[in-house]
Amino acid sequence: MRILLTGATGYIGKRLLPALIIKGHQVVCAVRDPKRFHPPKSLLDHIEVIQLDLLDQDSLQTIPTDIGAAYYLIHSMAATSDYEEMELQSAHNFRRAIEGTEAQQVIYLSGIANQKKLSKHLRSRKMVEKELRRGDYHLTSLRAGIIIGSGSAPFEIIRDLVEKLPLIVGPKWLETKSQPICITDVITYLSECLFLPASYNKNFDIGGPDILTYREMLLICAETRGLTRKIYTVPLMTPRLASYGLHFLTSTSYPLARSLVDSITVEVTCRGNDIKKIIPSKNISYREALERAFLKIESKEIPSSWKDSFASGGLKMSISDFIDVPTFGCFIDKQIETIEDREACLNNIWRIGGNTGWYCADWLWRIRGVVDKIFGGVGLRRGRTHPDHIATGDALDFWRVLYADRDEGRLLLFAEMKIPGEAWLEFRVEDNKLYQTATFRPRGVLGRLYWYSILPFHGFIFPNMSKRLGGSGYKR
Repeated sequence: MRILLTGATGYIGKRLLPALIIKGHQVVCAVRDPKRFHPPKSLLDHIEVIQLDLLDQDSLQTIPTDIGAAYYLIHSMAATSDYEEMELQSAHNFRRAIEGTEAQQVIYLSGIANQKKLSKHLRSRKMVEKELRRGDYHLTSLRAGIIIGSGSAPFEIIRDLVEKLPLIVGPKWLETKSQPICITDVITYLSECLFLPASYNKNFDIGGPDILTYREMLLICAETRGLTRKIYTVPLMTPRLASYGLHFLTSTSYPLARSLVDSITVEVTCRGNDIKKIIPSKNISYREALERAFLKIESKEIPSSWKDSFASGGLKMSISDFIDVPTFGCFIDKQIETIEDREACLNNIWRIGGNTGWYCADWLWRIRGVVDKIFGGVGLRRGRTHPDHIATGDALDFWRVLYADRDEGRLLLFAEMKIPGEAWLEFRVEDNKLYQTATFRPRGVLGRLYWYSILPFHGFIFPNMSKRLGGSGYKR
């Protein structure tokens, strides 16, 4: 049976895809930008890729009519301040498109929304569910709270806070209760609900066996890491101050931090265990979910990360919009370095950023990251998902990977930092030479002033950076 999977490049979609294929389904992967979709080669015979933007009516025509079911895994809360209207319009367009197919069922991953007073993003997800319910198909809605797994935003935030702060001072909302669920259980429920009549036209709360306050979740994480942490709550911390604190101390973007702080005041616990009546399972505890996530990180096996979505950088973009680096009206710094060992040079390039750093004056890069955070940017905390593997669409510190082809010897990065213009950083290895090119397209007078103000730093950083990248004997 052919299944439509929206959000195939997202955190959940990447993990759900192999689970569906294992069950014998052919999966139509709907992605906004095919250039950043890189499924494992072992899955290619079982998938079809279509380009789809739910806000673009014309692109909806790419949805095949012979699909048997569809997954709706689209969320936009970190992308823009008016995401409620955007999400509702996307759901409306999706519903109309699916009604023109043979789909019997739509499965939607929503959020637990049992309180009278809801946060903005939970209210939005409830509205989306209401819109999807209007379709002439069977809707199954799974409502989850905090999802714990390697690469998930809640897990990354909890880890950042616990590992970086011996003393945590937070708002009184840290005493709010939640029911976290392991990503493995989420994927199980999503895949097992497919074509299950008992799940038709129903919504289910899904959660793990533990009901914990956010404070307890932080302390359990500290125990898991062998750390001693003290946590105090203060009654007067404003949502704005808490959002800035979360933004500066963790890898979250400010829009996402603001949405999360808004949500932390709402209790997200399950109404019951109705889902277990149709899908019996022993859910994984919060502590075990943490241990599994850390094990995945240590073994460098992270199937997906929230950081690799464009929303983590606060940008709504398509790779193809920026893949052609402009020259007209741009400031360009070009370094050419003769290399002795092509493979060693590529190894250096493919390890750039994250824990490896930037091969010259890392302290200056860190300062730039702090400045970026101050102005609401992503800073350097996103790091990278894998220590030596890079794919198109990945987040790499405050850059986005636009193109990565090791055989060709080319890596192209686009800046997601807060700057008055647009910036690219390109590495090409050709004919025993490394070509390193930094391009900046200024926006107005401020952009030009910005370039000239950082020119002395570039004059030191870029030449030394290219020498060390090209040096076969250079070790980090």
